[in-house]
Amino acid sequence: MANQEAPEEQPFRLSSLVFSVYLPTIFFSIGQGAVIPTIPLFARHLGASVAFAAFIVALRGIGQLIGDIPAGFAVSKWGDKGAMVAGTTLIGIVAIGASLSPTPVVLGGLTLVMGIGWAFWQIARLAYVSEVAPLEHRGRALSMTGGMNRIGNFVGPALGGLLAEFAGLGAAFLLQACMGLAAAAMMFIVVREGSGSEQMAGHGLRGRMVETISTNRNIYMRAGPPVIALGVLRQARQVFLPLWGEQIGLGPGQIGLITSASFFIDASIFYPVGLIMDTRGRKWVGVPCLITMAVGLAILPLTSTFGAFLAVGMLTGLGNGFGAGINMTLGADFSPDVGRGEFLGVWRLISDVGQGGGPVVISVMTAVSGLAAASVVTGGIGLAGAALLLVFVPEPLKRNRARTAARLASSDAGGSAGPG
Repeated sequence: MANQEAPEEQPFRLSSLVFSVYLPTIFFSIGQGAVIPTIPLFARHLGASVAFAAFIVALRGIGQLIGDIPAGFAVSKWGDKGAMVAGTTLIGIVAIGASLSPTPVVLGGLTLVMGIGWAFWQIARLAYVSEVAPLEHRGRALSMTGGMNRIGNFVGPALGGLLAEFAGLGAAFLLQACMGLAAAAMMFIVVREGSGSEQMAGHGLRGRMVETISTNRNIYMRAGPPVIALGVLRQARQVFLPLWGEQIGLGPGQIGLITSASFFIDASIFYPVGLIMDTRGRKWVGVPCLITMAVGLAILPLTSTFGAFLAVGMLTGLGNGFGAGINMTLGADFSPDVGRGEFLGVWRLISDVGQGGGPVVISVMTAVSGLAAASVVTGGIGLAGAALLLVFVPEPLKRNRARTAARLASSDAGGSAGPG
């Protein structure tokens, strides 16, 4: 009888992620985008002061910080699919509750839980793509993931605003619930079972976390500061552009137009960015991302006209576009095969320190030195982050290619060994 050969494994295609990652990402980010501007308005509608409404908005970021480490453990324990579906389902349920919130305190508590669900979704999705996308496609796979997120965030606020206008503020949360549950259902059907789950017996959670940080401390110490700097720059862009536009006398319509143009450029270049990451290296986009955004913020105080302000807005949008998926790709590249969930939980926590701490740093600098000086100093933080990334962080693409080649050589040597 002739030997039956095992079917040849199909080559990876980006299209294989359409229903498991890209469409759920668009759904999820549309829902998130719909409620981000609605949360403070709904809090005010429920009777919150301006300060407490701002605090409720901040609770979402705090929830992400709280959820990062548990989400990493959940990925290792339940697998990528279980954690992704759990995170999106949680947000769908929480959004329904938020639409029915009777008081600002209840809304705040649910917003905190919303941030925890967001952490589960982010880390599980990254772990899944890290596992299924081979190294030579990983930059494009994750830059497209970032691009889908940007598209959803571009569409979501407009849809949420229309719903809030005609059906009340709570309707935006119901849109988020529908989008989150649709994403959860799609992933439950499409994503294969058991992806990435690990046996956790014999190791306490604290022991595994200590081991993860100890084993990977060199990567965290080298790559962490540039990632934090990028988070600060991204928050600064969202704060300084509208505030400086107001300071030079532009109206809300003009500021909104420039902001939309900036975000449009941001969302339009994710595929070529991913291609550069996969062919030239991750630092070829990470360093220009930090430098371009830093220069844009540093020269922002020199603008005094609509045209100059528009140019700087476009420059910062281009810079952020260079960074589409860079945090996720670096995390995927540096993550180990065993303990990936815990590694990514800490990695995401470092990233969220920049995202969550950025507004605090910016507000302190602005209070101490004024808006113009704070913008320049933030630009300096970005340039320092670019220098650290360029000099101290090993190029992950070369590092992983060398590691893969060594693994293949070892495998071939082992397979050819034997009696002559």
